[in-house]
Amino acid sequence: MKGIIFLIAMSAIITSCNQKPAEEQRTEDLSTPIEQVSKHEKIKDKALFNIEDIAYSDHDLGNFPFFTFPNGLKERAKPLINRFDVCFFPIDSVMTPFEGKLYRVDVVSEQGEQFSKHYFEKSMETYLSSIGGVKIYDGEISRKEYDRYNKQFQRRGGQGDIGYFDEHIKFYVIRSKDKGNIYVQFSADNISGKLNVLQEEDFQQTITKITADDILKDLTQKGKAILYINFDVDKSDISTDGKNIVNQIAKALTKDNSLKIAIEGHTDNTGDAAYNKKLSNDRAHAVMFDLINQNIDKSRLSASGFGAERPLLANDSEDNKAKNRRVELLKIN
Repeated sequence: MKGIIFLIAMSAIITSCNQKPAEEQRTEDLSTPIEQVSKHEKIKDKALFNIEDIAYSDHDLGNFPFFTFPNGLKERAKPLINRFDVCFFPIDSVMTPFEGKLYRVDVVSEQGEQFSKHYFEKSMETYLSSIGGVKIYDGEISRKEYDRYNKQFQRRGGQGDIGYFDEHIKFYVIRSKDKGNIYVQFSADNISGKLNVLQEEDFQQTITKITADDILKDLTQKGKAILYINFDVDKSDISTDGKNIVNQIAKALTKDNSLKIAIEGHTDNTGDAAYNKKLSNDRAHAVMFDLINQNIDKSRLSASGFGAERPLLANDSEDNKAKNRRVELLKIN
């Protein structure tokens, strides 16, 4: 009899040792790429969060980002606003990606006043609750969870960067029939606060194929064509996609044999200015040499690089920086 009891006890101990803590199992289950866990429907499959359980707010939420700062507080610097981005929010202690229009900002006191963590958090929680916001999370993520999700989406820093393992995060969801799903998270210490607002949206593909007719139309009507030709990273080698666009430039020049163009390379302001200028010059010349190899007379072409000297937009967001990394064709006759 004692032997039977001993065997049962040992079996229970072995079974217990082979079982991982629930939190650890949950974290490992969610260690999938962002492309596989980017919508709440997929999170719902894991029984962590169901947006359908949240009642619609009947309040007029206004326009993105939907609310002001509390009196006496202001943004530290110009906020990051991206038309489409990804942001991680804590659900059941797991940082989970959502996509849409993103607003991120650091919050500080106006000059001469001391920042109050309690005042910032109390203001945010009271207002969000008053407009139908539902608190989803209030706590800190583990170091293990931080390391897990940071591998697939390394911290970018900058304005309003939330999601560190020693950071207390408060996370609310507002569900609106006309504004969609709105996700709000914030954190604070005794010096400043951070705020993220994401209006969930589906990705819309805006890339279309560049044709020779498009290039000719821009050159004729505007005097220039702005193109986004892909190159190898930190090199002047034209990628396969970039080669397709250069082929269309060649077709445009073949259609109008009198057309002469200047090819200008441009970059954003990331990195060393002298290096960027040389890189943009090399890339402009790479386009020119490719056109010459396609039997376009060299006398019809010139090439130069300007680095970050002539931005289309301020280099204050990733979207704007991407638009500044371009090749311009200028009609010179």
